[in-house]
Amino acid sequence: MTKLFRRNFGNTAILVFGGAGFIGSNFIRYILGRYKEIRIINFDKLTYSGNLENLKDISHDRRYKFIRGDIADKNEVFQVFRKFKPDFIINFAAETHVDRSIHLGAEEFINTNVYGVFNILEAVKKCGAEKFVSVSTDEVYGSLGLGEKKKFKETTPLAPNVPYSATKASGDFLCRAYHNTWKIPVVVTRCSNNYGPYQYPEKLIPFFILRMLENKKLPIYGDGKNVRDWIYVIDHCRALELCLLGGGPGEVYNVGGGNEKSNLDIAEIILDYFGRDKNWIEFVADRPGHDRRYAIDPAKLKRKFGWQSKYKFEKSLNGTIEWYLKNKNWMDNLKKKIKNFNPHIKI
Repeated sequence: MTKLFRRNFGNTAILVFGGAGFIGSNFIRYILGRYKEIRIINFDKLTYSGNLENLKDISHDRRYKFIRGDIADKNEVFQVFRKFKPDFIINFAAETHVDRSIHLGAEEFINTNVYGVFNILEAVKKCGAEKFVSVSTDEVYGSLGLGEKKKFKETTPLAPNVPYSATKASGDFLCRAYHNTWKIPVVVTRCSNNYGPYQYPEKLIPFFILRMLENKKLPIYGDGKNVRDWIYVIDHCRALELCLLGGGPGEVYNVGGGNEKSNLDIAEIILDYFGRDKNWIEFVADRPGHDRRYAIDPAKLKRKFGWQSKYKFEKSLNGTIEWYLKNKNWMDNLKKKIKNFNPHIKI
């Protein structure tokens, strides 16, 4: 532990919104492993991608409590604040699947990603807290060109191109406004694409793994050259820990793994793992508003905290594939839970 965190954490409470999802559940497990006296309250609506099996191993930990609720419900948000009086708040709760925001409409995204953030900000404003971290995405910055060296910085203007990223940008702007107007101690983080265990299989990497397990081809939008920066989920959790406990109120921090890969690159790595060739790739019509390239510059995070990515992409991706192979029951139970299980490609 660095000197920055040498403080008494006895009876400190962290309220985690959306902790039953992929990144949230990994964060909860990571923090409980790091700090023995911290209490965590997990507030989650349990939508189609929220899964309490993600936290089955710590469900009986005396430091952990689950509350089912919706951040779009102002009364429920205020109730959990008043009951538990959290010291720190971090929000993972979000509608995140780009395809759903395009094909099914943006209303749910607005309710959760905009109104939900508003409700948390209002609760912090009226009930108080030491710090609130709002977890956002690099997609709010828009698109970069293939082949250029430019990367997104915290000062890059926001230019979202699809309903999902527009709602996330709206939440970011609310955080900025609440800090500037009422000095709410809010920090915004913007991270690149995560991968790792417990990720819902509508996302690219677990989706491709599932397709391989079902002996199906890998569908890829357009020409497959769209590029994303990939980060292992625990590296993201490490960055969020730093931002939660030491981030400056009103600041924005970019979190990136420095692993720019095209969709074709990801497909070929997974195909190679399963001993299959490029004939298992199937190109499909591109989706509307498909951003060409994302690339994150995490220099500010490194300067402030000395943070850097620890997990090597190839090794961690192989470990992720192996996790899914060893946890087929997790996938099978998820498919049983969801009647209309129909994963789509995120990228």
